[in-house]
Amino acid sequence: MKLKNKVAVVTGAGSGMGKAMANLFAKEGAKVVAADINQAGIDGTVSEIKKNGGEALGIKVDVTKNDEVKKMIDAAIAAYGSLDILVNNAGIMDNVEPVGNLSDEQWDRVLGINLKGPFLACRAAVGIMLKQKNGGVIVNNASVGGLFGARGGAAYVVSKHGLVGLTKNIASTYGRQGGNIRANCIATGAVNTNIGSAMTHPDALGLAAMGDTGAMKTADPMEIARVALFLASDDSSFVNGATVTADGGWTAR
Repeated sequence: MKLKNKVAVVTGAGSGMGKAMANLFAKEGAKVVAADINQAGIDGTVSEIKKNGGEALGIKVDVTKNDEVKKMIDAAIAAYGSLDILVNNAGIMDNVEPVGNLSDEQWDRVLGINLKGPFLACRAAVGIMLKQKNGGVIVNNASVGGLFGARGGAAYVVSKHGLVGLTKNIASTYGRQGGNIRANCIATGAVNTNIGSAMTHPDALGLAAMGDTGAMKTADPMEIARVALFLASDDSSFVNGATVTADGGWTAR
């Protein structure tokens, strides 16, 4: 059991990759705090974990609100006494709007969830992990949109590039310079989740810019969860500040 007695907070745990991560982490021995804005999704994830003999706590959270993020971290400490792993998985797509067609509202919404949310959670988690002898691990779920310019609209691409940068800054500051905190991120490709539901009216110019992106396959969420498990466990003890691309070869072309 690779995460035996570890305490893990997973955002976006009500569905998709977050749900898969929460279930897999619990199977590997972690005590999981499953966080999401969707209460029904949280309840379903927690129920599955407990049904399979795991330990979990569900908490509803809007990751863009600092007080709610702090309550999420505090809940983990209150219930289990430590915070060993933080997975920032919650995220949304945009409507592939290029910058000239992008509204203030869409920019704020996408950046709020995809970048501000992880920042708030990392800030709260680092404060706890620095006090712990064993430090902690942060896993940020980015995207191939954080590596290239045409894997989403301007807001999405900026948010994911920012998340990659945030990850590297945390790793270099709190890993290399002291604190025993590792931070890595996953650059996912096409995954079978409901994240695309945010794409209500895809922008024609944005879609044209993306062109034939050549995705070779769509991943099952558990395939990404296994990457997250590697990064969260001691198997990756010498991996810090890395971006692990998990896209089925999409960007290898």
